[in-house]
Amino acid sequence: MARWDFGALPGMPDPDVVLAFAEFDRPMRAALVECCEFNWSRISPAVFGSLFQSIMAGDAGARTRRQLGAHYTSERDIMKLVKSLFLDDLQKELLECGKSKRRLQTFQQKLASLRFLDPACGCGNFLVVTYRELRLLELEVLIRLWGGKEDSARLMLDALLKVDVDQMHGIEIEEWPARIAEVAMWLIDHQMNQKVGEAFGQPVRRLPLTKSARIVHANALRTDWNEVLASQRCSYVLGNPPFVGKKERNRSQKADMTAIWGDVAGAGVLDYVTCWYRVAARYIVGSGIGAAFVSTNSICQGEQVGLFWPQMLGPRGMSIRFAHTTFVWMSEAKGKAHVHVVIVGFGAGTGPGTIVDYSDDATSPTVSRVARISPYLCEGSNLTLVKRRAPLCNVPPMNYGSMMIDRGRDQASAKGLLLSAAERAAILNENRAIAPFVRPLFGTDEFINGTKRWCLWLVDAPPNLVRSSRLITERLDAVRRFRSSSDREQTQKLAATPGLFGEIRQPATDYLLVPKVSSENRRYIPIGFMSPAVIASGSALVVPNATLYHFGVLTSEMHMAWTRRVCGRLESRYQYSANLVYNNFPWPETSAIRMTAVESAARHVLDCRALFGGQTLADLYDPLAMPKVLRDAHRSLDLAVDRCYRAARFAGERQRVEYLFTLYECLISPLTSRNLSRRSGTQPIT
Repeated sequence: MARWDFGALPGMPDPDVVLAFAEFDRPMRAALVECCEFNWSRISPAVFGSLFQSIMAGDAGARTRRQLGAHYTSERDIMKLVKSLFLDDLQKELLECGKSKRRLQTFQQKLASLRFLDPACGCGNFLVVTYRELRLLELEVLIRLWGGKEDSARLMLDALLKVDVDQMHGIEIEEWPARIAEVAMWLIDHQMNQKVGEAFGQPVRRLPLTKSARIVHANALRTDWNEVLASQRCSYVLGNPPFVGKKERNRSQKADMTAIWGDVAGAGVLDYVTCWYRVAARYIVGSGIGAAFVSTNSICQGEQVGLFWPQMLGPRGMSIRFAHTTFVWMSEAKGKAHVHVVIVGFGAGTGPGTIVDYSDDATSPTVSRVARISPYLCEGSNLTLVKRRAPLCNVPPMNYGSMMIDRGRDQASAKGLLLSAAERAAILNENRAIAPFVRPLFGTDEFINGTKRWCLWLVDAPPNLVRSSRLITERLDAVRRFRSSSDREQTQKLAATPGLFGEIRQPATDYLLVPKVSSENRRYIPIGFMSPAVIASGSALVVPNATLYHFGVLTSEMHMAWTRRVCGRLESRYQYSANLVYNNFPWPETSAIRMTAVESAARHVLDCRALFGGQTLADLYDPLAMPKVLRDAHRSLDLAVDRCYRAARFAGERQRVEYLFTLYECLISPLTSRNLSRRSGTQPIT
């Protein structure tokens, strides 16, 4: 213990208070010395966010990050948004100024007039990067106006600077990161002052600090943004609102959802991030404010699109001004979130937009100017898909597999209708006559990964045969007890038939099996034909009476482009849906010759799979391990399917998607189909 004598200095602790030395050991000293030797002057204040997230360590910290959405975007991804929202336009405007003193001064005044709001600012990364880019533009203006002159050494640089930190505004629900954001803004201001000083050979003195960024510690979804920055003064809204899924929301976040979306039926499925979109739409309506957010890509695919975007675009006269399609999100912090995201820029009014598309090449995206951007982030109207009970086109219906309903999720070890290899062997050893009623069971895992499972399929099984097996009757009794104890009346009724699946949809003929969930890394979702003797579980979808033609189209690049754009996601994996993906898919109207070509190419794909007996579909469709012969077979199939839609080749995935959406609009709006067909060339090929 050490006694610190502060005497009677004002504001100092009581001199009689005895304080302990702070704990400090040799490794800590070595770390401190190493940090002191590092040149921190060039470090971006944007790293504060990742430092903050790293401190929230351990399992408890991970849970806190998930609930708060405390994930910090990399500078690479911040710049994607910043450039599209305003920076590219400002840089172009600066270029057009040339050396005109009047235009340069006007441009500098414009930079100083811009006001930015990040309503989920965290530690201020977006505001820091935004401010830095504004200062760099201003520095270029000053160099053009004053650089190289003999009297530049006598300039009062601090008086020439007009861009300042009070142009930045933020709202943050946690106090600590809010305070960090304020400090980070002063640090980046100091760094940019040094940069100006280096350019002109003299220091910039902005002391004392009279201005600061306004970072409000509050819940942005319960705060009037006009109280932070009046919309009449705001230029841009930007940021990275929380990535919080439906299951991870805490009580407060659920209340936020109700407050923002309570007037919209079914809105409970929407992501938490949509709250910021809706509040932003209210804030910017009728103004020239541009807004853009980094968001999970689920808001632009799956069932959320039909609920969310009609509320955003229709009633408020909004449009999507630019979009970055799905890309892998990077975080600066440890324990980073592994998600796929989009960037959506929006504002009042309608007009053309810019799409930065990563579907064909994640490292070199294509940039296109289009007449209008659809909610699916391709060129098109504001039309959104709705769930359909039956296919839009004349094709066989798709159904779920059969559901056991024999035990709860927390009863994985309980006995039910599902059998392992050992359990199947035990039942057959007890009575071989039961073999026809012990069937292979295929769901997504069994079909793709080759996992071996069986089930009791006792439809039409003789009662005396069932009663003769002690192992089976024990299982049926367990199923009966589970169903009887359920809170659902429908499940209780199923207790009367414990030997049958709760929901039976097993085809009586050969059928096509489609996994409900598949890795996003695969170019194609593996699908295949199954015998009616193989039971399809609830984790699979089935298409009875499907032909080689149906198999060919569904396993083609054309259908995969549609799937990738409209299907839901489980984490980042494809989550295929009958009602949304399959039933809305626009099948081609084509000739018998074209259909035969597809069937021939589809048969070749199946033959190529057969060459690798013993290999799982996970092996065959791994993007790194896929055999060349199978890859070539799929390319031939892709070409055959493309020709069913049109003779001209498709340049890439986005062109396929835009074509399909135009065709979809033709199918659901026959009165306008003639004009749409002329626009996109969707006439059937004969």
